[in-house]
Amino acid sequence: MTGKIASSNMDAALPPSRAATDNTLRAVLVDTLALDEAQVADFEADTGLFGHLPELDSMAVATLLTEIEDRFDFTIDDDEIDGEMLETYGALLAFIEMKLVTD
Repeated sequence: MTGKIASSNMDAALPPSRAATDNTLRAVLVDTLALDEAQVADFEADTGLFGHLPELDSMAVATLLTEIEDRFDFTIDDDEIDGEMLETYGALLAFIEMKLVTD
């Protein structure tokens, strides 16, 4: 025996790593808002989104949320959408991480 722990079928149920979630969210922002990849790569947790990015207007919010649902395979209920979740990059990332754990 090598001392390694065998993987179980439960591994498939684990949410993606923070880095994977972060990378996917950045790709969603580039794809849905037509933002420059370098600009999005520089986003920090406190980078403002809604009200700070001209590309993220009220019409783009629906497209963004739909794409997040598709890429992360969960549903965002209407009562979960508020200004705080879209205020900063970190808030949106935290919301997605919470959904991945609770859904």
